[in-house]
Amino acid sequence: MKTTREKPTINREVPVIVITGFLGSGKTTLINYILSHRNGRKVAVFVNEFGEISIDGQLLINLEDDMVQLNNGCICCTLNDRLADTIVEVLQRNPHIDYLLIETTGIADPLPIIMTFGGTELRNLTRLDAIFTLVDADTFSPDLLANSEAALNQIAWGDLILLNKIDLVAPEKCDRIQKQIRQLKPDARIITTEYGEVPLATIWGIEYSHPDFPQLSDHDHQPDHDHHSQHLANDGFVAVSFSSDRPLSVEKFQTFLSDRLPTNVFRAKGFIWYQGNNSSHLFQLSGKRYQLTPNYPRGEPPNQLVFIGRDLNRQTLTQDLQRCLHEIPNHEPRPIMDR
Repeated sequence: MKTTREKPTINREVPVIVITGFLGSGKTTLINYILSHRNGRKVAVFVNEFGEISIDGQLLINLEDDMVQLNNGCICCTLNDRLADTIVEVLQRNPHIDYLLIETTGIADPLPIIMTFGGTELRNLTRLDAIFTLVDADTFSPDLLANSEAALNQIAWGDLILLNKIDLVAPEKCDRIQKQIRQLKPDARIITTEYGEVPLATIWGIEYSHPDFPQLSDHDHQPDHDHHSQHLANDGFVAVSFSSDRPLSVEKFQTFLSDRLPTNVFRAKGFIWYQGNNSSHLFQLSGKRYQLTPNYPRGEPPNQLVFIGRDLNRQTLTQDLQRCLHEIPNHEPRPIMDR
């Protein structure tokens, strides 16, 4: 017999901000900026990781118990019901939360997430305050919108479009991207940003309205999971995770990045440990650009990487990464986790 959940005792609707945007657009950086300017507000963060290894969750500033990680699935598809259940559980545990922040994967369709707040029991507990859509000015192209249903819908449903990383492009390209976005969404609100630093007035208490979004009853809200997950099949995106407790060879990994990295990898992130170095590096790749940030504490295992792309060959990619490991004489290699 299904038990009825006791709803949290709150006397107002908790506002929700959804942070979306294509792979590598800067969502985690934006959330950290928001959290560092919360001015005493109590914020709960929900992070959705497409792969099995949680990288973004490790990069968020300390939130104590008020961070929830939803791994190994897409929040608008297989994890949609879990999102609603988890939010209720969090509000039951702490009814004094001021804001909910939800970071989607870079390949999520915002519409099913919006419907979760408009047509479930969350309708009486939360208020969808705003949808922030980040766009990477450096890697954006019209082809991206033509080839990715998720990227198209992220802009279409965004209340505020944050054109991020404008420091990496010429002003002419920035203007051209804004015109291209407005061809898709003529009334788009666009703010240009660097490092996700948005004006504070755009963060709290915006209460954007969604006049074109249907208000659903509990009876009407019956998610069609085949429909929700269709964008993944259409776009062909997969995540390949790689872990190892052996160090990487600097030379081999650099050769892999320059010569062997598949062109259909859109995003990669994680922590890598080089032979002869006691600390790890944060590895971030977006498009053809990658960055290494040194002196991160070594975790367990010290090498944790996630590659997200279209129609990736898991076996080939995993084998190429395994060849990047430092060779130790008479060392019996441990199993590589290909997930």
